[in-house]
Amino acid sequence: MFDTFLLEAIINGVLLGGVLALLALGLNLIFGVIDVVWICYAELVMIGMYTIYWLFVFYGLPLAVAIAAGIAVVAALGVLLHVLVIQPVLGSAPINQLLVTGGVLFFLQASATLAFGIEFRNLGLRMPVVEFGDMFISFARILAFATALVGVLVLWLFLTRTYLGTAIRAISQDREIMPLMGVDARRIYLITSAIGGGMAGVAASLLVLQYDVHPAFGLSFGPITFMVCVMGGLGNMLGGFLAAFVFAQFISVGGYFLHVEWGYVIAFVFFIAMMFVRPKGLFSR
Repeated sequence: MFDTFLLEAIINGVLLGGVLALLALGLNLIFGVIDVVWICYAELVMIGMYTIYWLFVFYGLPLAVAIAAGIAVVAALGVLLHVLVIQPVLGSAPINQLLVTGGVLFFLQASATLAFGIEFRNLGLRMPVVEFGDMFISFARILAFATALVGVLVLWLFLTRTYLGTAIRAISQDREIMPLMGVDARRIYLITSAIGGGMAGVAASLLVLQYDVHPAFGLSFGPITFMVCVMGGLGNMLGGFLAAFVFAQFISVGGYFLHVEWGYVIAFVFFIAMMFVRPKGLFSR
């Protein structure tokens, strides 16, 4: 017998995959070019959510203006993070790079706690729910899914059809030889950090419509985003995009058959098992 609720779980898994894919795109772009994993990436999203919240709720700016400002703030924060934190440790051991970005993670969490408190805050908007037969689908998730598709298309066009995008792909393939071919690696790193931060801002604008924002928000999506990137192959943007939907299906369908928490357990178990079989990721080349 056809199970409507199972179909609803599958659809919700696809839509959740759109949110995770949007997060993974920015993180994979940064790693693929700069070769440094921003462990604090989800905390940048949290800062973007707070920016949108305060501009919209307390200063009364239109939501579109608040979202544009939030994206700009996180993009600038990405550049600042690269200049102050990442650039000095580019030549150091990978463990040092992970530790320094982990330090930024705790710094941003503590700063947000001191500045905003530990209260859960939301925009107070009631997003519509799309009803299709006996299924109820969140419009915010549909919007996030559509944005993820548009984001990957725009990013692909940028990387394949522009000189700057070609330089970014060239740097990601050979960091040593490209400076000899006339590519300014430092400029490319700054632009990549701005794009990655901007994508974190876009993700923040979609997540703030669905979730409450609080200082520990990054703990909810940070580990999952990192695992999605590893599952798809670190630096492989298309692989991370596809892996996000695989991971989201385990969460959603597993939650349907058992419980939502068990859905996460099943997804994590699959990730661990996959690491033994394909340690470089499902879609690694």
